[in-house]
Amino acid sequence: MKIEIPKYQQIAADIAAKIACGEYAEGEKIYVRSALASQYGVSSETARRAICVLSDMKIVETTKGSGVVIKSRRLASDFISKFDSVSQMSDLKKRITNSLDEQIKHSIEFKAMVEDLMYKTERFRTVNPFSPFETEITQEASHIGHNLSESNFWHNTSATIIAIGRGEEIIISPGPYAILSVGDILYYVGDENCHERVRNFLYPETDI
Repeated sequence: MKIEIPKYQQIAADIAAKIACGEYAEGEKIYVRSALASQYGVSSETARRAICVLSDMKIVETTKGSGVVIKSRRLASDFISKFDSVSQMSDLKKRITNSLDEQIKHSIEFKAMVEDLMYKTERFRTVNPFSPFETEITQEASHIGHNLSESNFWHNTSATIIAIGRGEEIIISPGPYAILSVGDILYYVGDENCHERVRNFLYPETDI
């Protein structure tokens, strides 16, 4: 959102600044509306509104047939001080608005990236439905020394072991008689909850 101070107010402030700095003296007549319009490159109506602002503030006095007369340098200085404060507030509002716009833009971009990540993750799961989980057998594990059949591993976990890592060796499709040993890495597939079931089966009293 673009925030700008109206042109007629800018012209009024410029004239007031000239009065405040002594470029225009009290009692001096300044340009008529048509001359002001030409000087600032605006319409006669915009120039008229600028003079009205100064007249309302009693900085100038307009008399039909006599033009515009400077009345108060002090009031011109007061006006400039207030105008500068308003300008600063307007600038601050503009910066805040721009900052909010940037945050909204970044939020939209971030949301798009998250949605893209979720989409690609779902695609990966579809293409790779059997991406394996893994769990290490430590000293605290249950069923150490038992084979998979004796421990009813599949019945308790619904997970299918596809390999066992043992030292430098990888045992592929170990079968029901593979014995669970400390240091083994179990590689298995199953539904999204099978990993938790395997951990609860092997470590029923601990939280790892």
